[in-house]
Amino acid sequence: MQNVGERRRIGRKTGKPFLSLLSSSSFQTPFSWISPNLFANFAIDCEFFLYQVHTDMADIPTSVRSLFFFEVSITSASFSIFDFESHRSVLGMFSFISDSDPIDDLKDLSLHSNGGPEPIKPNPLVVCFGEMLIDFVPSISGVSLAEAPDFKKAPGGAPANVAVGIARLGGSSAFIGKVGDDEFGHMLADILKKNKVDNSGMRFDQNARTALAFVTLKSDGEREFMFFRNPSADMLLRESELDLNLIKQASIFHYGSISLIEEPCKSTHLVAMAIAKKSGSILSYDVNLRLPLWPSEDAARQGIMSIWDQADIIKVSEDEITFLTGGDDPYDDDVVLNKLFHPNLKLLLVSEGPDGCRYYTKEFKGRVPSVKVKPVDTTGAGDAFVGGILSNLALDTNLYKDEAKLREALVFANACGALTVTKKGAIPAMPTRDEVHEILKNE
Repeated sequence: MQNVGERRRIGRKTGKPFLSLLSSSSFQTPFSWISPNLFANFAIDCEFFLYQVHTDMADIPTSVRSLFFFEVSITSASFSIFDFESHRSVLGMFSFISDSDPIDDLKDLSLHSNGGPEPIKPNPLVVCFGEMLIDFVPSISGVSLAEAPDFKKAPGGAPANVAVGIARLGGSSAFIGKVGDDEFGHMLADILKKNKVDNSGMRFDQNARTALAFVTLKSDGEREFMFFRNPSADMLLRESELDLNLIKQASIFHYGSISLIEEPCKSTHLVAMAIAKKSGSILSYDVNLRLPLWPSEDAARQGIMSIWDQADIIKVSEDEITFLTGGDDPYDDDVVLNKLFHPNLKLLLVSEGPDGCRYYTKEFKGRVPSVKVKPVDTTGAGDAFVGGILSNLALDTNLYKDEAKLREALVFANACGALTVTKKGAIPAMPTRDEVHEILKNE
């Protein structure tokens, strides 16, 4: 392992803060390509610093396979370079030299000013708000809850499933909600963390338990639910417990309707939406109708529609269209456009299960078929679909304006949902981006 020696300056020639690269003649062999074309590019977003090395790629030999940083701090960043051909490594360090505050220097520095590429930006954040709970699922399929011989516990809750789905696809996601200060609640927080979802917005209630739900898919294809939440911790999230900074960072703020059923969570939900909207977030709404949780059908219909005209993106199922419109044909475009498409809506998605989905915007409408698979468990398929489309929308928030791009993103989202039904459980079945590309390649 070689160490660095004399100091070589690189950076702006404008008198503004610059970087100092510690280097040595050892860089000339076998690493002659690294000088003088090595630059450090620093991008700052919110409170997070990102560091990346850039070089003139044409000068890098194909034998180089690894280049990475370690021990990054405010004033310096160490890195190592390994050449597989020579089996030699070099340790290097960047020092930030300026009379001004180091944080200000980082904000001011950009490789783009030296004629290089734009800074690498972090993945846009999707914040998912609502419930997370424990699902108890029968060990065998096609039976009622009463007929089930035993049950297996699994993490559940549509907003949390979507957050994991996005993270599994390589996106950036966070979850905001409340669970009990109990074994199940902490288990759910750990599951989010292990799946690379930011769980800093979770709260733990010492006086209420984590919600439980028993769910099964009967032989006739109908799902049966039994909920235990009287009240459960998710219903008790208060405005004072919201992580406001996390909400303000959201490129997309996603939610369902269950958090609208009871106070104080309902008021907290409305405040979180307002903060997100004011901060420039896209509001994404998945109806996720669970009638047994509402006092009545009328209460459910009124509650769901009470925030309808605030959403930028809405995902609804065929059954939910029938329910919300009082029995109208869910396949009739006129019904969808006249009764559900509001003036401020950017994109309305209708999920059709194994048949794919329909899309409606102000400019165009259409249908995208799904990938054909052999289903094992349909739990979480809709959440995987939502995660698939939001992960792409976060990267291109104008996606809905280009029909070709939108259709491509919906093909991807449909594949996410299809892959999820090939395995048991929601979160364990959420696919990776590579898995989605693989199944689409074989179509």
